[in-house]
Amino acid sequence: MKKSFFVFAVMATIVCVPLYADASGVGANYTDDTLTIVMNAYEDLNVVAQRVQQTTISHDVVSNEELNRSNTGQNLPYLLSTTPALQVTSDDGLGVGYTYFRIRGTDHTRINMTVNDVPLNDQESQTVFWVNMTDMAASMSSIDVQRGVGTSTNGSASFGASLNMQTGTLYDPTDTVSTFTLAFNGGMYNTFREMANAHIVLENNWKANARFSKVNSDGFLYRTNSDLYSYYGDLGWYGKKTQVVARIFGGAEKTGMGWDGVDYNTAYGIDGADRRYNAAGEYEWNGETLYYDNQTDNYAQQHAQLSVYHRFDHHWSMQATLHYTHGAGYYEQMKSKKYSYWGLDYIPEAGNAKALGVYQKHLDNHFAGAIISAKYVSEDVDVQFGGAANDYIGHHWGNLIYLHDSIYAPTLPETHEYYRNQANKADANIYAKANYRVINKAQEQLAIYADLQYRFVRYQRNGLNDASMTDLPLTVNYHFFNPKAGLTYTNKGHLLYASFGLAHRDPSRDNYKDNILYDPTTNTYTGWDKVKAEKLFDYELGYQYSHPRFALGANLYFMDYADQLVLTGRVNDIGEMTTMNVKDSYRMGVELTAGVKITDWFRWDGNVVVSRNKILNYEDKVTLYDDNWEWLGEFDVTLKETTIAFSPTVTGMSLFTFDYAGFLATIQTNVTGKQYLDNLQNESAALKAYTTTDLNLQYQLPIGQWTKDNGQRTMDNGQWTIPSDRSSGSEIRMDNGQRTKAKRLPQVRLLCQINNIFNHKYASNGGCDYSYFADTTPDNPSDNTASWPWYFAQAGINVHAGFVIEW
Repeated sequence: MKKSFFVFAVMATIVCVPLYADASGVGANYTDDTLTIVMNAYEDLNVVAQRVQQTTISHDVVSNEELNRSNTGQNLPYLLSTTPALQVTSDDGLGVGYTYFRIRGTDHTRINMTVNDVPLNDQESQTVFWVNMTDMAASMSSIDVQRGVGTSTNGSASFGASLNMQTGTLYDPTDTVSTFTLAFNGGMYNTFREMANAHIVLENNWKANARFSKVNSDGFLYRTNSDLYSYYGDLGWYGKKTQVVARIFGGAEKTGMGWDGVDYNTAYGIDGADRRYNAAGEYEWNGETLYYDNQTDNYAQQHAQLSVYHRFDHHWSMQATLHYTHGAGYYEQMKSKKYSYWGLDYIPEAGNAKALGVYQKHLDNHFAGAIISAKYVSEDVDVQFGGAANDYIGHHWGNLIYLHDSIYAPTLPETHEYYRNQANKADANIYAKANYRVINKAQEQLAIYADLQYRFVRYQRNGLNDASMTDLPLTVNYHFFNPKAGLTYTNKGHLLYASFGLAHRDPSRDNYKDNILYDPTTNTYTGWDKVKAEKLFDYELGYQYSHPRFALGANLYFMDYADQLVLTGRVNDIGEMTTMNVKDSYRMGVELTAGVKITDWFRWDGNVVVSRNKILNYEDKVTLYDDNWEWLGEFDVTLKETTIAFSPTVTGMSLFTFDYAGFLATIQTNVTGKQYLDNLQNESAALKAYTTTDLNLQYQLPIGQWTKDNGQRTMDNGQWTIPSDRSSGSEIRMDNGQRTKAKRLPQVRLLCQINNIFNHKYASNGGCDYSYFADTTPDNPSDNTASWPWYFAQAGINVHAGFVIEW
């Protein structure tokens, strides 16, 4: 089956390449100048990393301008929605609160994310919570999105993609003028964003950047309000051979919970159902439905980085970074739970096996480390080697602050701590990679690429496990060897590449605490068969062609997994998706991208991805009931082949851009095919295919023209004022024969963002619980299955408008 689909994909590529042509989303590379521009901007200090990573992989570089074109307060994944095979979802339905994304069906916990080469993924959950750093896009100079295994990087493994983010501004010797930016926008559901940014050029090669952002929203779903802020600052000295940059950034969030999901009719607004309904915090009191008013998540995080770049000569350079991250917070919620959930014994006199309680789960973590790399670049070969060592300490504890119970409540302390545990994770890696140009001519080049990485992980934890309320002392060591290799051939705009990569990934904190049980009497553990490290063999084959007027390309991928931790569709008590190991699975597909400049002011970009995502010999364990819903035990079910949950067969994107005389308009359409909510392919538990279209309108006020006197010179106190070029909005004054540049005029841009303009009712995420009846047969388990799916409704049409002032 794998082989036949791969042949089909190759044939489809041959047929479709002339039709789809390429653009890797926004700003397709119509010429071969992109790499040269990057090299000049860094003035040889960071050249090697770009030149080595640029080849043999499918990736897209998204600039600051592209990121912030439609930035009205949504979290960063929404601003990357032109990336092939990327899906975005959010708890609040707007993308302001908790936001998640998947690439090639791979969830965000398997996507490696770094900021200035420093790992951003949380060391235990292995995810990134964008609400902690709202509006970080405003401080990003660029983001390199690599699909597949990619190249060796720091932090967690790249099991579907990696995001390499750079903050601040690129070094540019012509950058001699300080600039300032103010932005404001407001929109539906009381969504507001305020941002102030400064780029300051100081004397003696010193430069600084500073930004503060505030984002608030009620959210599309009821009680999913967000109160967020973030900041960024850097100070750097930029010499000809040495750069030293210190950075601090972070933020804080308070968001209402939207973790519970709703039923099908509510999510899709069937029979007039209120799509904004949110059950989180709902409880009954004297026959009345009420909502707990502090069902919230609260967290703050701070990052500090110190980086040194030095170029020894035209061949050798180095980079070193020290970093530290601190995060602390808690979530609070009211739920009816069994007494054992809070470590309490059930007392029959209480009358119920459950009680209504208000509890908080806290965490306080510290993450620090050092990164170093050296680079050698010559006409024929680029070599980079380096390593990193990081250490993480995380504290977790829970407090029961209210219990509606007449037995326990009077005797409990005001804040009852019902569990506490601590984790430590040490992570280190070394790598060496090289790019050798076998043929190195002006118009033709053949290069061979090799990349070797060794990674060591030690995870330790002790204390009371909040999943089982028993002790769980663990020490787990992992040794991973991750080789990669490939080649590229370029000739007069044509680029052909092929690569192979091997990646390993260690399990997350939830995998351990939800599956491992420890017996202190025998000092034995059970459940290790459910917590295995993952392995991925990634094969990529691609072609691209760049022309001054159009670009086209295709990428074939085959990702073969061993013990992949796939999403099950089930969630834990805080809405986190649970995973399980499957022995043999794969993802394969073709990514077609295209772009064409129809005129100098009008262009189209697009992509389409067709994939097959399968588990072989899938085994699961579910509950079994008789026809009267009496529990009979658990049932093992095995399917020969099944589609991996949350993996659509088809995704696509189309983007029209109109840019003329200060007016900019974009029309972006994203298409996502049907996705199953579990791995059993239950048709009653699936996300319907959906299409959304967003419209962005902007207009740059012609202030430079308004300040001119029909292009004529004017006399002011004996000085001639000569109008400058229309685009710059600046003036040149003549004073005693000397020409000096006057203060730059403000640039004012008006914008309006209309999301989901056709008001499509859709859900982009969900989950499912299911059970079986006694007469179920292993050959046809879905014939007698009861499933309880839930969905996360996303907002219909929503409008946001504002302005940006730069001077």
